[in-house]
Amino acid sequence: MDNDHPCYVGDLGIGPNPKLHELVRDSDLLIVAGARMGEVTSGGYRLLEIPVTKQKLIHIHPGTDELGRVYRGSLLINASMPRFAEALEKIEPVGSLVWAERTLRARESYEAFQEPPEVPGDLNLARVIVHMREVLPKDALITNGAGIYSAWGHRFYRFHGFPSQLGPISGAMGYGFPASLAAKLVFPEREAVCLAGDGCFQMNGQEMATAVQYGLNIIVLVVNNGMYGTIRMHQEKNYPGRVYGTELKNPDFVALARAYGAYGERVERTSDFPDAFEKARSENRPALLELVVDPEALTPNTTLSEFREAASRRKD
Repeated sequence: MDNDHPCYVGDLGIGPNPKLHELVRDSDLLIVAGARMGEVTSGGYRLLEIPVTKQKLIHIHPGTDELGRVYRGSLLINASMPRFAEALEKIEPVGSLVWAERTLRARESYEAFQEPPEVPGDLNLARVIVHMREVLPKDALITNGAGIYSAWGHRFYRFHGFPSQLGPISGAMGYGFPASLAAKLVFPEREAVCLAGDGCFQMNGQEMATAVQYGLNIIVLVVNNGMYGTIRMHQEKNYPGRVYGTELKNPDFVALARAYGAYGERVERTSDFPDAFEKARSENRPALLELVVDPEALTPNTTLSEFREAASRRKD
C-alpha cells in the first residue's frame, strides 16, 4: 500500500488509543491475526463499521465461531497462529527489501514499546514484569483477571508458545487466580504465575485453601494500589472530582496467605522483587507476593492525576 492508503497489520489495540484508532480508520486493509474482534479490540464496537467494514478485512482465527460473528470480512481464515505462520513462510513477499525494512522498523518499535517507563512510586510494575520474562522458563503459564493492572502484563511480558496464557474474555474479575490453579492441575510440571489486582484477588482469594490442599505451587502477584483501578480511571476521565465506591480497605494479604499455609511476602520496592520472586519460586508451596504500587501509576503512560486534569480541562 502507498502512504495515502496505509495497511494496518495486527491486533486492533486495547483501550483508548487515539493515534492507533486514527491509523486503523484511515487504513484500507486490516489484517487481524489471532485476535477476537470483540468489544475491547474494536473500541467498544465503534472503531469499525458493522457488519461490513469500509476497509478490506482479513481475519485469521482458530475458532470458527469467531470468524464473521460481528464483522463479515473480505477473507476469513480458520487457522491457528502456528499453522498460519508456517503457511506464510512459504510465501515470498512482493518487494522483499521493502518488506524487510518495514519488519525491521516494526520490530524496533515493538522493542521500544516494551521498555519500562519511569512511573510514580518505589515499585515499577513494568520492571517487575520484565524481570519475570527474563527469569521464567518459556513454557511458564501466566494468568490474569480483569483490571487495569493486566495491561502491564500484556505489554511487558513476552509469550513464547501456546498454551501459556489464561485471561478472561468478558472482563470477569477474579478469573486469574482460579485459572492458575486449573493451569497447574493440567500442566503440573510447568511454573504458573497469576497477576491479580487487589480487588480482583479478593473475588476468589479463598481458593488459596484449594491451592494449599492440593499442593498447587502457583505464585500470585497481588498488585495493591488500594482501589478498583479500571473503574477509578473511568470516574476520573468522565466525572473528575466525583470518586465513589472505588477505594478499597484491603486486608493484610501476606498474613492472609500465611493463614492458609502459603508463603507470603510484601514487596514495596522494585529492587526487592527479584529476591522475593526467587524465594517464592523455591518454596515448593503456593506463594503470594503483595506488590505495593503507587495509586498514581495507573497505566504505563498516564498517571491518575493526568486523567483527572485532562478531564477537568475538557469540562472547562
